[in-house]
Amino acid sequence: MAVEEKEEKQVSPGVEPPAEPIEEVPILTVRDTVVFPGALAPITVGRPASVALVQSLGENRTLAVVSQLDPRIDAPGPEDLYRIGTICVLHKAIRVPRDNLLLFCEGVARIRIREFSAREPFLKAKVERFADIEPAMTPELEALRQNVVSLFQQIVSASPNLSDDLATTAENIAEPGRLADWVSGTVPSLSPAERQKLLEQLDPQARLNEVHRHLTRELELLELRGRIQSQVQGQLSQSQREFYLREQVKAIQKELGEGDDSNRDIEELRQKLEAAGMTEEVKTEAMRELNRLGRISPASPEYGVSRTYLEWMASLPWGNSSGSQVDVKRAAEILDQDHYDLEKVKDRILDYLAVLQLRPVLKGPILCFVGPPGVGKTSLGKSIARALGRKFARISMGGMHDEAEIRGHRRTYIGALPGQIIHALRRAGTNDPVFMLDEVDKLGRDFHGDPASALLEVLDPEQNFTFRDNYLDVPFDLSKVLFITTANVLDPVPDALRDRMEVIALQGYTEQEKVIIAFRYLIPRQTAENGLDAGDNIHFSDESVRFLIRRYTREAGVRNLEREIGTVCRKQARRIAEGKPEKMEVTPEVVERELGAPRFHTDTEIAERTRRPGVAVGLAWTPVGGDILFIEAGRMPGGSKGLIMTGQLGPVMQESVQAALTWVRGNAAHYGIDPELFKSSDIHIHVPAGAIPKDGPSAGVTMAAALVSMLTGRLLRANLAMTGEITLTGQVLPVGGIKEKVLAAKRGGVHEVILPFENEVNVREDLKTEHIADMKIDFVKTAEEAMGLALEPKS
Repeated sequence: MAVEEKEEKQVSPGVEPPAEPIEEVPILTVRDTVVFPGALAPITVGRPASVALVQSLGENRTLAVVSQLDPRIDAPGPEDLYRIGTICVLHKAIRVPRDNLLLFCEGVARIRIREFSAREPFLKAKVERFADIEPAMTPELEALRQNVVSLFQQIVSASPNLSDDLATTAENIAEPGRLADWVSGTVPSLSPAERQKLLEQLDPQARLNEVHRHLTRELELLELRGRIQSQVQGQLSQSQREFYLREQVKAIQKELGEGDDSNRDIEELRQKLEAAGMTEEVKTEAMRELNRLGRISPASPEYGVSRTYLEWMASLPWGNSSGSQVDVKRAAEILDQDHYDLEKVKDRILDYLAVLQLRPVLKGPILCFVGPPGVGKTSLGKSIARALGRKFARISMGGMHDEAEIRGHRRTYIGALPGQIIHALRRAGTNDPVFMLDEVDKLGRDFHGDPASALLEVLDPEQNFTFRDNYLDVPFDLSKVLFITTANVLDPVPDALRDRMEVIALQGYTEQEKVIIAFRYLIPRQTAENGLDAGDNIHFSDESVRFLIRRYTREAGVRNLEREIGTVCRKQARRIAEGKPEKMEVTPEVVERELGAPRFHTDTEIAERTRRPGVAVGLAWTPVGGDILFIEAGRMPGGSKGLIMTGQLGPVMQESVQAALTWVRGNAAHYGIDPELFKSSDIHIHVPAGAIPKDGPSAGVTMAAALVSMLTGRLLRANLAMTGEITLTGQVLPVGGIKEKVLAAKRGGVHEVILPFENEVNVREDLKTEHIADMKIDFVKTAEEAMGLALEPKS
């Protein structure tokens, strides 16, 4: 076919080509599609307005293709379109699935929309065409054209998706403007916005310059992709494929200078980190990790690890304090409301608060509450927090055997998290809570590490202002935290850890104190928890509570007492639920009916068991308070074993037995004991309750009393108990746990107690008058004095 050649009009570079007369044409709106003059483009349409436009075309199949500003808009109006588009001729329309049409349109010329003349059923506008006038060819323009052709040919040869015929076609296009349009519609890497910008460039030479810049960038990217591919060649495996792709993306972003700082999640994290109140050192580390996160692909496993770390950093109370004012008077009222007695503990706490009120910047002390279960150690910590107006945090150390529970795991481990200290501080939401470490005497230790050693830094005011959790790996200030630890016994606590704590002992309660605690705290709490009204549904008499204490509980605290009170309350709740709303008057008879037979017979047990010679009553200290201990001595004529000891006695207690026997043999003549008895008899020392291990240094004088009673046939005085260590010379040495032992004797119905002389100061300071009311306490320096007080006169 012969093509008629038209004489080309030439214009100077930078001058806008003249526009042809205005005409009215229908407007076909498209998403992310730009049609250049001279290009044949397939366009799929499905919107009702677009289908109506195609169906309205008659023989004049001319229309204008204009791209949307925002491709997400389904029904664009005039304000949603670019003003520059392309006038096209529709060659063919094919119906495709889902009622869509596939159009084959050929671009004719650029147009500018002057005004819209119709909106329904589709857009129409008055437009002006721009004549396709090529600039005068100069050496510079020819060199630019050749460069564009050369770059395009290199891109075609490096891109497997582009046909080699495209390079020949580009070489045969001599006009700069037409070459720019053809290359712009062919290169797949151009974005819709970049194509629209090239369409709006009316100057052919400027348009060719812009195309040259894009081709140069595309060729650099292709070369970079080739370098990356050559670097990782031979190292790919199924598990490394994703890593390779991520490295490609990072390398491309680096070459283009494009980052992901506008990412919404990263910006939110940045704002949280800025508002967290971190120190400069911590903030620097957090921002370094945040910048690293911005360079990691969200598909990478490292992304989740880094993001979790930053979320932890942003959620910690770096600078958030309670800010409450200390009021010593109000604190004293709260402590008195929540706890009865415990005067020493309250005085120490109020001393600390008084100093804190005068000097707000004060490193918190490390208090350690030591006492048997049920005496109020944990609840006292809650009351301190309420009195201070601070949050309360608590973790249990019982059974903890891994130091990572304290310090956290390093981030190199899968599933690593901070330790319990940081966890509790995040839950509290402040950096100065009252922090209770429960059961520090029950810390474990194995190959994972020693948690007690990890606590040394936490509980040292000279070190904990730079506490460094392994997971966070930045210092966190713990100096504002008021740490309180609890323990039943101090013996298992390492010396170094004990040295960092101020020990405050909480001994057991007397019967009268338990009665007051029951009526003031336990009964109201249990009636409320079981849905009862203390005034209308149930009433406990004083005698019933004392009966519960004496016959159903034998403890230093009040935990079992509250449990038994709750059982009686539940019995009444059941009666009310069954339609029997009569008020229950709780008496000792009602208690026995509801709880069954009494578990302890303290009033007669000691008297009954000491009716025969050789039985002495000792006093022992246990982790749950004091207790009475029966020691029995027996003699078997004609034996050959010498001394027999049973009852699971520990090594220290066995030595006490041997020391007591040596003293008795050395003083046999004084008590009228035949020395030949020791040669011709076996002596048996037994401590009942053989299933329970027993040990300790305070039973020597009791062992001696049991032996003297058995060998002389003299009874020991009824309702008398004793404690004290004995030496071979008969000295009675002081022992510990005096308050617990005296209270245990009082609970057991003992009327007289023999104690070492040097323990008189403990009785005077630790025991109140009501503690030892109706009891006689004798202080002795020697075993002879103890025997004189303990043995009945010779019959």
